Amino acid sequence: MNHTKMPLVEAIELHKKKKPVSFHVPGHKNGGISSFMDLSYDVTELNGLDDLHSPEGCIREAEKMLSDLYQTVESKFLVNGSTAGNLAMILGSLSEGDCIFVQRNCHKSVLNALKMAKAEPVFLAPEYDENTKTAISFSAETLKKAYRQYRNVKAVIFTYPSYYGMANSFEELSAIAKENGSLVLVDEAHGAHFILPYDGIPESALSLGADLVVQSAHKMLPAMTMGSFFHFQSKQADRDKIMFYLQALQSSSPSYPIMASLDAARAYTAAYKKRDFHYTNQMKNRIKDVLELKGCICVQTDDPYKVLVRADGLSGYELQLMFEQADIYPEMADPFQVLLVFPLLKEGQSQFEADAVCKLQSFQLKKGEAKPHFFGIQKTEDVTVLNVPYNEHSKYKKEYVSLGKAAGRVAAEMIIPYPPGIPLLLEGEQILKDHIRSLEWMIENGSRFHGGSGLKEKQILVFRKEL
Repeated sequence: MNHTKMPLVEAIELHKKKKPVSFHVPGHKNGGISSFMDLSYDVTELNGLDDLHSPEGCIREAEKMLSDLYQTVESKFLVNGSTAGNLAMILGSLSEGDCIFVQRNCHKSVLNALKMAKAEPVFLAPEYDENTKTAISFSAETLKKAYRQYRNVKAVIFTYPSYYGMANSFEELSAIAKENGSLVLVDEAHGAHFILPYDGIPESALSLGADLVVQSAHKMLPAMTMGSFFHFQSKQADRDKIMFYLQALQSSSPSYPIMASLDAARAYTAAYKKRDFHYTNQMKNRIKDVLELKGCICVQTDDPYKVLVRADGLSGYELQLMFEQADIYPEMADPFQVLLVFPLLKEGQSQFEADAVCKLQSFQLKKGEAKPHFFGIQKTEDVTVLNVPYNEHSKYKKEYVSLGKAAGRVAAEMIIPYPPGIPLLLEGEQILKDHIRSLEWMIENGSRFHGGSGLKEKQILVFRKEL
């Protein structure tokens, strides 16, 4: 296929050239009565512009080109982010009561989907990578142990790569899941660029045994926020059921700017050459040199576009604040470091580096305040289930207790440091003293949370002991 073409972008441009008069929604009328930004791409399902939920024209062609680039059975545009993709992937693959293996350090959308599906998740504890100080995937030994304990496992859900760009052992794990008759479902939110065939870029799950893959195109490719891809990579999945959920969970008025950006991002990725990869790598290394001259420690992850930055005596949250004071905004911070995500630049695109180097001139490390060191959560059992299963949550009343009295109780809500959106505590999971110590440290050091409605009052929601 000619991947320089952008069928949806071209269709919208053709429509704009007509200088049409809008007697249809949206109410800004082709941007004519809005002054805060150019809204001329924000159109709707008109003749010539197709329909995401029943594509026959330019959107259908754009999705076929996406499938061709990623070498899939079928690929779809998503306008409600990988969250909608993960929900549809899981709800469309599972039935009530199905046993499913889940990577413990998964995104909250995966857990929400499992609860909605009334599935019976078995959580597999991740390994810890000392170099990056992050949780990665579970080991092959853990997966084999889980299969010895459980039979008729419908699927295994992977997060690949991790949010930090770690991409270990997926092919081996996928093969074990296949040998045991399980579907391989992959949240590849941070790996839409892994199809690039250049040394140093990990392989996509699409070529390593996945059945279904969800990718956040907007995270690493030049697409708009919420723009994502859904890929079918085997005929084992229930396509009709998944397509129902894709339509049910996404807006019936899909964003044309988001879809057009996905079309353009596909074309951009298809044209990304080896020389562009080397150009970006060289730029990244020069910025790392500047940071190291200023006293930072840079750690490369498996993903060549992601770099961890640390500073002796500083937490990641303190370091993040220092970057932001210089108008430099990292992707996220954790107790140890910040994560920098570099763009997929093409050769000659120099403005990003120029802007970064200019801002780094005012970046200075400052001595941090003496605070207790973050000790982290001790690894739990390799294979665990919820103390109160999803299908029993509605039987229990809930109450708030102080953090000091919460150890040993069962959490009645997810508590999720955000970003990246990986739960510290699962709803239905027993609260450990380590959880409390970590929560207290994170609150003290400025972490932000989804869930944890009582944390400002140093309380946590738990299930009451009696029914």
